[in-house]
Amino acid sequence: MEVRIGVKQVSREVVIESSQKPEEVQEIVSAALRDGGTLELADAKGHKVVVPVDAVGYVEIGVEEAGRVGFGSY
Repeated sequence: MEVRIGVKQVSREVVIESSQKPEEVQEIVSAALRDGGTLELADAKGHKVVVPVDAVGYVEIGVEEAGRVGFGSY
């Protein structure tokens, strides 16, 4: 599952692939925002991402998406 974190004053998103369920990630994010300090998430390979809560613009929690085929619509 893909998790995108928008960081204030930064043009690029932080994107991680998580093996956790969306509900688990949502609880971690909610607890971090409630408690302050830092948002800490681990990706599927065990790498840890730490973002100060006051710098978080948004968190998008997505589900795994099947690969797309084709050239898109015009």
